[in-house]
Amino acid sequence: VPAKMTLRYAQVVPALVLLLLGLIGILLLALSTSVIEKPPEYEYGIVLDAGSSHTSMYIYKWPSNKQNGTGIVTQHDECNVKGKGISGYAGVPGGAAKSLEECLQKAVQSIPKARHHKTPLYLGATAGMRLIVNASESHRVLKEVGAKLKTYPFNFKGSTILSGQEEGAYGWVTVNYLLENFAKYGFVGRWLNPGKGTIGALDLGGASTQITFQTEVQTESPDTSMTLKLYGENYQLYTHSFLCYGQDQFLRKLLALLITTQGVSSGKVLHPCYPNGYVTSVNLEADVFSPCTEQYKPKNIDLKKDVTLQGTGNNQQCLSTVQKVFSFDKCNFSKCSFDGVYQPATSGKFMAFSAFYFSKSYVSALTNISDPRLMKMASQRVCNMSISQQPEKYMKNVCAVSNFIHVLLTQGYGFNNSTLPMISFEKKAGGASVGWSLGYMLSLTSHLPQESVSVLKAIPSGPWTGLLILFSALLLMALVQLVLLCRKSKSKMDVI
Repeated sequence: VPAKMTLRYAQVVPALVLLLLGLIGILLLALSTSVIEKPPEYEYGIVLDAGSSHTSMYIYKWPSNKQNGTGIVTQHDECNVKGKGISGYAGVPGGAAKSLEECLQKAVQSIPKARHHKTPLYLGATAGMRLIVNASESHRVLKEVGAKLKTYPFNFKGSTILSGQEEGAYGWVTVNYLLENFAKYGFVGRWLNPGKGTIGALDLGGASTQITFQTEVQTESPDTSMTLKLYGENYQLYTHSFLCYGQDQFLRKLLALLITTQGVSSGKVLHPCYPNGYVTSVNLEADVFSPCTEQYKPKNIDLKKDVTLQGTGNNQQCLSTVQKVFSFDKCNFSKCSFDGVYQPATSGKFMAFSAFYFSKSYVSALTNISDPRLMKMASQRVCNMSISQQPEKYMKNVCAVSNFIHVLLTQGYGFNNSTLPMISFEKKAGGASVGWSLGYMLSLTSHLPQESVSVLKAIPSGPWTGLLILFSALLLMALVQLVLLCRKSKSKMDVI
C-alpha cells in the first residue's frame, strides 16, 4: 500500500506543479518588462455664451498633458438655447434658468459620465447683461442661473459678466488658435510652435462690437491695451469694445435718431433705410428707447405711444443718417476710430465673424457682390431693391446694416481699398464656431490643475500573446492529467 501511495503522489504532484505554474504565469503577465505611456484621458469644459439676443453652449475637450501649460482644446459639441438671451429675462423670475435646461441635459449625455465631476462649467454673459441698468436685477439673473447650473453633475465655476475688453481679447485668441497660429500638430507627433504671425479679430454681436489685434505701438490709452500669455509666449494686444454698436442696438439708435429728428406729432416717421412702400408700427418704449438710445430721447415724450414707420428706400439718405450715429470729429489722441476712442492703425490680416459674417453673406447672396472693396456698391444695390425682391424676415434691416458695416469698417476702423481684402468673413474655422468662448476656455485651461500622464506597465503585444498561449497550454495539460488520474483511481476502487 505505501508503494501504491508513493506512486500516486509521484503522478499527482507534477500535474499540480504544472497547474500552479500556469496560474502564476498568467497572473504575472500583468507585470512589466517595459514602460509604455498610456494615451492621456480627455478633460472636458463647458462654456455658456450668454449673448444679448441668445445663449449658446459649447463643450470643449483637451488632453490631460498640456502643451507649455495650455490645453490643446477642440470643440466637442454645441447647443443653441431656444428663446432669447438671459438678459431678456430681467423681470421674469425663473425664465433665464429654465431656458438652459435642454442644452444642459444634452451636455450630461455628451460628456462621459466618469468625467462629469471633473468638468468645469462656466457661464459668461456679454453686452446684453452689461446694459441692464438695474444692478440688483442683473445680480438676480446671474444668481438664478448659477443656482440652476449647480444642480447638474459638473464642476460649476461661476457665472460672470465679461468686460468688453475680455470679450474682444478672447475672440482674438479663438481666431488665432483655430488658424494654428499658436500651436500646430507636427508630423513627428508633437505640438510645435509654427512661428506664424497672428491676425486681428472683428466681432459684431447684438449689443456691442469688438476690434482686437496685436500691435507693437506704444498705447496712448491703457484701457485699450491687454497682455495675454499663451503657449509660453506673451502677446501685446490693442482691444476695444464699443457698447451699443452691436447690430440690434445700432438699429435702435438709428430709429431713435430718425424719430427725434422728425418728431412724433403726426404719428408717422419716414425711414430711408426701409424698402420703399414698406410700412410697420413700433412702440417707443418697447422697440426704440433703451439705455443705448437715452441721448436721443426727447423730453416729455409719451413712451407708450405707437409710431408708424414708412420706408422710402433712399440709399443716400440712409447712409447719411447712419454716419450721424457715429462721432468722428473729436479725438484727444494722435489717432482715433470714433467716439473719441484711441486706435493705432490696423495692419495685416483680420477675421470678421458673428453678425459680420451673417450680414455679409446675406448681402452677397442678394447682390452677387462678394468683394469687400465693393461694399458701398452692394449697399446701394440692396437699398434700391423693392419689397418683393427681399425675404420678409430680413428686408427692413438689410439696407441699414449693410451701410452700418461699411461705415464702421472704413470710416470707423480705418480700412480702405488696399486693406479691405485682408478681411476674411467667417462663421467657422477648423470645425469650430468662431467667437469668444473658445478663447475663454483656452485661457482658463492654463489655470486648471494639470493631471500627470498615466503610465501603464506592460509586455509588448507579441511576446505577451506567446506567453499567454504557453501558460494556458500548461494549465490545460495539468487539468487533463489530473482528470485522467482521478478516473484511473475511481476505476480501481470499482474493481475492488
